[in-house]
Amino acid sequence: MESQGSFKVGEIVQLKSGGPKMTVTLIQVTGWIQCCWFSGKNSSKKENGMFPPESLEYTTARKPD
Repeated sequence: MESQGSFKVGEIVQLKSGGPKMTVTLIQVTGWIQCCWFSGKNSSKKENGMFPPESLEYTTARKPD
């Protein structure tokens, strides 16, 4: 797994400390990454948050561009 890099909208990431798989939804000009994920009973609640790229890692191998 790659630990960090230039994330792209639509990629699946996870916090290095663990947690749910998240989808990258926006990349701020400041470099922070906005992600969304589902939580709660039956994964029914949509959540989102902003993260520094250093705190994220890819959950699967990236496809070549």
